[in-house]
Amino acid sequence: MKVPLLDLGTQLESFRDDIVAAVTKVVDSTTYIQGPEVVSLEEEVASYCGTNHAVGVSSGTDALLVSLMALGIGPGDRVLTTPYSFFATMGVILRCGALPVFADIDLLSYNINPQAMEEILAADKEKSIKAILPVHLYGQCADMGAILALAEQYGVPVIEDAAQAIGAEYPDPSSGKWKKSGALGLAGCFSFFPSKNLGGIGDGGMVVTNDTAFADLLRMLRNHGAEPKYYHTRIGGNFRLDPIQATVLRIKLQHLEQWHGDRRKNAARYGELFSRTALVQDKRVILPTPVYHEQAVAAGGSKNYHIYNQYIIRVSDRDALMEWLRSHDIGCEIYYPLALHEQECLQGLMDIDTFPNAEKAARSTLALPIYPELTPAMQEYVVEKIVAFHMR
Repeated sequence: MKVPLLDLGTQLESFRDDIVAAVTKVVDSTTYIQGPEVVSLEEEVASYCGTNHAVGVSSGTDALLVSLMALGIGPGDRVLTTPYSFFATMGVILRCGALPVFADIDLLSYNINPQAMEEILAADKEKSIKAILPVHLYGQCADMGAILALAEQYGVPVIEDAAQAIGAEYPDPSSGKWKKSGALGLAGCFSFFPSKNLGGIGDGGMVVTNDTAFADLLRMLRNHGAEPKYYHTRIGGNFRLDPIQATVLRIKLQHLEQWHGDRRKNAARYGELFSRTALVQDKRVILPTPVYHEQAVAAGGSKNYHIYNQYIIRVSDRDALMEWLRSHDIGCEIYYPLALHEQECLQGLMDIDTFPNAEKAARSTLALPIYPELTPAMQEYVVEKIVAFHMR
């Protein structure tokens, strides 16, 4: 049996004709920059996230970059973030001329640890930390209640890296309500890379915010900082969202809640299948932990406690297991083989500490297929082969 890590072709089958018609409409309109499809998607994403504004941009990376630019992050500044994420999280900080400050993760959610953050903020006597950039990794929100409390205490704005977590919800203790990722801090940044739960047919991104002035600044910066045309009060970039991506995303957005639910069902099925083995009990395989599941059940209807952009297991012999699974036509992937502080491009730029949890995650985690169209038979085959690997 062949089990791909992701199968966009199967997903495409049910609405391919709609996408072709929508793209053709954009082509025939000859409106190829910005235009009504981008505006409509922005309105729909803002409504979905529960924010006042959404600003379409060219990629998830550019969503992060333009948000830091809007904050005025530059040389001499530092940004507090996680050492365990995709490179873009750190890359945008460096591109602004600033430096990252890392706080280690916890090994339940793989997200940044607020206790580690507090130690760093308390030690920042020069107030050089100008932003906090938490990541909602793998489809589950970081502990935003604690993070926002720290941000308020130390007067530092929060930009959420929600690239993998559009629609994921957090049980906000201050209001008693569940809020979607991106709507918790000053702004939230999404990626529409094709592998995301909401993915385009190329690159695309979005920034959501409730701050009107910040949204206006983002719109100006995504168009070279021009307002009005040809008059530049700020240095921006070409960060505009392509209308072809926007029209495709508008179609796929209608299916997003169903896909979230299907991914959760697949995660629950993995849990059930693994529970029939000895691998979980003796901790040879550590399954992902949906941290907010119990609160969601208690809330009676809050469902997106985890959207499983990836399904991550942790094993001691990860590399050997990966090769074994691939040899049996099972797609799997390492997210991420190096922690950010271990990347070569950072060496020599700053003093670098060690972050044991991030390093452990980088050495031992493996992503299994979790996409909505995954069949029960495919999942049974995956678990069967993981059991077989440990029985060799």
